[in-house]
Amino acid sequence: MTTGTILDDIIDWKRQEIAHAMALEPLERVAAAIADAPPARSLVAALRHLGVSLIAEIKRASPSRGVLRPRLDPVALGQVYEAHGARAISVLTDQRFFQGDLRDLTRVRQATNLPVLRKDFVVDSYQLYEARAAGADAVLLIVAALGDHDLSSLHSLTRELGMDALVEVHNADELKRALRVEPRLIGVNNRDLHTFEVRLETTARLRPLVPADIVFVAESGVRSGADVRHMADLGVDAVLVGEAIMLSADVGREVQELVDAGLEG
Repeated sequence: MTTGTILDDIIDWKRQEIAHAMALEPLERVAAAIADAPPARSLVAALRHLGVSLIAEIKRASPSRGVLRPRLDPVALGQVYEAHGARAISVLTDQRFFQGDLRDLTRVRQATNLPVLRKDFVVDSYQLYEARAAGADAVLLIVAALGDHDLSSLHSLTRELGMDALVEVHNADELKRALRVEPRLIGVNNRDLHTFEVRLETTARLRPLVPADIVFVAESGVRSGADVRHMADLGVDAVLVGEAIMLSADVGREVQELVDAGLEG
């Protein structure tokens, strides 16, 4: 581990994790398994919907908050999300920092009819083959974690594999870099991945800079129906919500409140 930022530490570990995974399961075998995966569902189409769509997240823990929901049942949660109107599901698959598991994604994908996003720190093409083989319909590409060449090549490969890429940015410089790959989805993370501080003003600042034909997703910091309505006023197409749902005593009610607020917007 380095003594840099939280993101630096995560990426350093991720590269070691990938090397270990490739030693256990060679790329050729993972790529071959894609033939058995179900056809990808379109995240873009799911989010082009009336009002502000909800991507509901399954997230056991986070570096900033620790364990969020002990004894989490990903399948049960995914089914509740779908029943209460979520348009897509995000599954945190990073193990070391978020206690996630790629097998959670596969199980949720099999148990619901919604597109499922692999939420992880993608830095290598191996992870894209791994995601599609596991049934992922979309992956997250974090601009802060990637150089321009890697961002372009990973974005292209994601599309070649039939998945959508949610290209995540946090500031105007990252957004300029992201727009060069001509994304169909832009996610603005209100959490600074270097400090983990959250400011909803980040979405307000960057929304005018994103062309209207790109699906705009606000990530992090949305905790209530009022926040969703605020995002609607800013012209956001979708919100990705994790912690507010994970910490709720009544997940179905929480999801329904967020969905209803999005429809009001």
